[in-house]
This record gives sequence, structure tokens and C-alpha cells, in this order.
Amino acid sequence: MTPPGTSAAARALELPARASSPARREWVVFLRRLARRRTALFGLCVVVAVLVLAVAAPWVTSWDPIEQDIPSRLQAPGSVHASGRVHLLGTDHLGRDLLARIVFGARPALLVGFAAVAISGLLGLVLGLVSGYFGGRVDDVFMRLADIQLAFPFILLAIAVIGVLGPSLPVIIVVIGVSSWVVYARVVRSEVLSIREREFVQAAHALGVRDVRILLRHVLPNALTPWLVVATLDMARVIVIESALSFLGLGVQPPTPTWGGMLADGRVYISTAWWLATFPGLAILLTVLGINLFGDGLRDTLDPRLTV
Repeated sequence: MTPPGTSAAARALELPARASSPARREWVVFLRRLARRRTALFGLCVVVAVLVLAVAAPWVTSWDPIEQDIPSRLQAPGSVHASGRVHLLGTDHLGRDLLARIVFGARPALLVGFAAVAISGLLGLVLGLVSGYFGGRVDDVFMRLADIQLAFPFILLAIAVIGVLGPSLPVIIVVIGVSSWVVYARVVRSEVLSIREREFVQAAHALGVRDVRILLRHVLPNALTPWLVVATLDMARVIVIESALSFLGLGVQPPTPTWGGMLADGRVYISTAWWLATFPGLAILLTVLGINLFGDGLRDTLDPRLTV
């Protein structure tokens, strides 16, 4: 309790500290709950490790992922190059170091994952907020657009768009991002339909607060938690889609290393050089598994109905 002699300025300075302490306690409780989920921590460690390897790729390996060395083609894992350096994971059919290509191949996978999820997540968040809050014809229009979007097979849409615009990293990001907003919009809309009927929203309406302020100040923070969980889990799906498009030759074009493109090259040598397809496949598996485990743990931690 503030002493009677305390000035108004001093009391004003105490208010932000008091207001921020509950927020800090919530973060501490959240981190403690998340730390008790070992699978989520394992997934987070995998994701962080892949991200660090992608960022520090030039320092992780001394091999050039693009430079060809035909005399050293199809060398088994652990083979020694004429220069004395070791190919830890072997070489591919053009003599390129497989470890270097896997490490550098994490860059387009993560870039597409983050960028496409950002586009689809923000688009779905805005449409879900507007649709759920205003309802009526606005809701009908957006939900019918969502139904039309779901009626299109994604792979056919991707092939059509990429066939017209050409395969490139920006085109892949836009195609995946624009075609994946429906899940976010539906999840956010369902939350907003419940939030708009709560007492604090009705009180804000009674006080004459504008709809935009209610959406940004009261509705959005409460609808952000399920959106964050969906975005985390959707990133794994986007990485698999990018790998599938690269496998089909519709993704990032050679010689840029991609995990899907490496799988496509290795399938021809699966009986004679097993490492060409095995190690890129394991990279996709571990990355997607880590994201899924972290997303599941994040969902369970943020859900107030579940206890640890």
C-alpha cells in the first residue's frame, strides 16, 4: 500500500510496475509448464539446431555445395578426398559433398516455411477476425471463399500457377501462402464467435468503444493463442510441401540444394548409393518431427483445460 505522503508522480510510476508483474508471472508459469514437457523441449532443440545450422552453414562445412567433382562421385560416407578432407556423409552423383548440400538445403526449406506461414497466417487472421466479429453477409462471403479454396486440389493449383509463372522461390512462397489461409481463418473465426459474446466485449460496446479498437484491444489477444499453435504445426506441413514440389521439379531449381531435389536425385541410385536419398530424407523427417513435437507441446501448454 502506498504511504499517504507519497506524491502523485511517485504513485504513477508504481502503476506500470504493478501492471507488468502479472504479465511476468504468466510468462514464468508458461515457461515452467512448457519445460515439464520433454517432447516439446526435444522438438524445440531440434528446430533451434536446424535453424542454427542453416544460418551458420558456411562455417559448419568447408565444402562448396554447388561445386562439382566428377572423379569423386558416389563416394561412400566417411571417404577421404584427395585433398585430405573427409566427406562425412559421402558425395552425390556429381561429386558434391552431401553434408554441405543438406546443411545449405535447410535454408530454402526454412525460408519457405516461415514466409509462407507468415503470409497465410496473417491473411487468415484478418479474415477470421472480421468474419467472426461482424458475422452476417461478411461472414457468408468469407466462408464461401474458404469453401471454394478447399474445393481446389492444392497440387493441381500449384502446378498450374508454377507452370505459368515459372518455378522460383518467391512463386512457391506466394502459392503456398495464399492457398493455406483457410485453416487459420476458420480457427480464428470460431474463437471470435465465442469471444464477442463475453462480458468484457459487451461492456466495451456499451461504453461506445469503436469496433476496430475492440478487435485490436480485446478480441485479438484472446484469439491469438490458437492461431499461434496452428501456425507452429502448419510450418511442418509447408516444409513437406516445399520438399514435394522440389521432388517433382517444381520447386527451387538446381544447382541450389534442396532436400526434395536431393531425394529426386537419389532415387535413381537407391540400390547402389543408399546415402543419397537416406540422409536428405532423415533431414526432412527430423525437422518436421521436431516442429510437430514442439507444436503439440505448445498447444497442450497454452490450453487452460489441460494440466501438467
